[in-house]
Amino acid sequence: MPWKLVATEGPQSVPIASSRPFIVGRSVACDLSLNDPTVSRQHAEVEVAVGEGLRIRDLASTNGTFLDGQRIWDAVAPPGSRVSFGKVVFEVQEEEPTAIVTPGMLGYASDDLLLDATILRQMPVRSTANISDKLAETPLGTSRLRILGQSPADRQEKKLELLIDIAKELSGQTDVGRLLERIVDITFQVMSVDRVAILLAGDEGELVPRISRHREEGPSEAWRVPSAIARKAVKERAAVLLENVPVDLAGDGTILHHRVQSALSAPFLDSQGALLGLIYLDNLGATHSFSEEDLEFLAAFSGMAAVALENSRLIERARREAVVLSNFQRYFAPDLAEQIAAQEGSVQLGGSKRRVAVLFSDIRGFTSLSETMSPDEIATLLTEYFTVMVEIVFEHGGTLDKFIGDALMALWGAPIAHDDDADRANRAAVAMQRALERLNEEWSRKGRPRLSVGIGISLGDVFAGNIGSDRRLEYTVIGDAVNTAARLCSEAGPGEILIAEPLFRELATPPPGENLEPLPLKGKTHAVAVYRVRWQSTGQDLGVEERSTEREVLS
Repeated sequence: MPWKLVATEGPQSVPIASSRPFIVGRSVACDLSLNDPTVSRQHAEVEVAVGEGLRIRDLASTNGTFLDGQRIWDAVAPPGSRVSFGKVVFEVQEEEPTAIVTPGMLGYASDDLLLDATILRQMPVRSTANISDKLAETPLGTSRLRILGQSPADRQEKKLELLIDIAKELSGQTDVGRLLERIVDITFQVMSVDRVAILLAGDEGELVPRISRHREEGPSEAWRVPSAIARKAVKERAAVLLENVPVDLAGDGTILHHRVQSALSAPFLDSQGALLGLIYLDNLGATHSFSEEDLEFLAAFSGMAAVALENSRLIERARREAVVLSNFQRYFAPDLAEQIAAQEGSVQLGGSKRRVAVLFSDIRGFTSLSETMSPDEIATLLTEYFTVMVEIVFEHGGTLDKFIGDALMALWGAPIAHDDDADRANRAAVAMQRALERLNEEWSRKGRPRLSVGIGISLGDVFAGNIGSDRRLEYTVIGDAVNTAARLCSEAGPGEILIAEPLFRELATPPPGENLEPLPLKGKTHAVAVYRVRWQSTGQDLGVEERSTEREVLS
């Protein structure tokens, strides 16, 4: 019976296949990736419990897995029950049976056309792979393939069916690590070989060992793929069969050390012919142990494995882009977020030193104002205010860093820098003050309170990157410029825009003004030269003026 998990919030519906366990977690490598802080990286395992529902196993998650409100570690969820991974809730449902297409649906008046046809042969089509049904206990003839069939025709038919089932099995693996494990498992299952190894192409095109296994159980001596054989398969871009290997490639010390007598190897090539990796298998201590049939089979098998590997990487990339996009949509305008997500490597989310302009804006007198308003009224007011302010940040190419109560922090220069970041920040600040004037006019007509904000802007070198814990990371900046902008914002009066001297010097066309008397700020060893931007709601040219030194400075 097919099953699915259906999200209680949103349109997400996930079918659960019966062929393998299904991993749920926050990691993008999971089968069901949930971008929620209450979900662990690998949170739970889901698989079909035939005739009962879905078996849910918690993988030592931090916030737990729940079945109908009760925490579970290993339980069966029947149809109609609700499963919570952290705070993300799904309902267990049965998949609707696939509709059967009849001749009438195809436009035929009756099924006479089908009955008049002579059925020469028919073969059942299965949706799931069953590799073991095509295999014999031991290889037949000179081949190392464990394929049933006495006659060449029967053997060829079984081989074709086997390759189809292998393709189905590999296409269901979306995680690269699990895919490689499954490729090795199938190789040992289908062929009588001693050792199997897979190497993947690195960033520089070099082959990097990813998995190697000996048929015998228990630990085995460490070994590596003979480099001469690997080079041969890669150079020729072909599956290769080597016999009497110590004679043919006597210069390779690895071959002599490991007593390699017969070996098969084939490259993994993507749809453009680029090298993805290589599979290698051998038998020890016996020459002439592989046949031409083995070579042909490996060539076909490696092609299918390459397609599955390329698809798995595309799926992992799509998952990463989805997570990156969802993260960057918090900071950037949607069109810019999509552009960043599509350009892999264009933004480094580690940490780096960047020169940025930092802007803080804060509503003046909001604490006392909120005492006269209900929570719903406060939420509505802030939502309308922040919606307009964030759009202004995006319109001027800025990054939304965070909301801090009724304050907003934005920056220019990280993670994407522009030559005119200082000017963009300054123009955004003026646009915010002008937009607030328009909002106040609209709110006054509705009998709602008016707001006023103070804005501080600074510029300097900061650390920009992901800050937080392994459970929750946020992209932000840390440095003196951040502290200065925050202090200037605190000092700015209603409707004021205060800018620090480093930012003023970066403006492409500084407006008329004069240097101000340095202003002592709390937490700063030296006083900071401060300018006050003169802005006008009529949209005229901007200017700066000396900030009054009579205002009480921060203590």
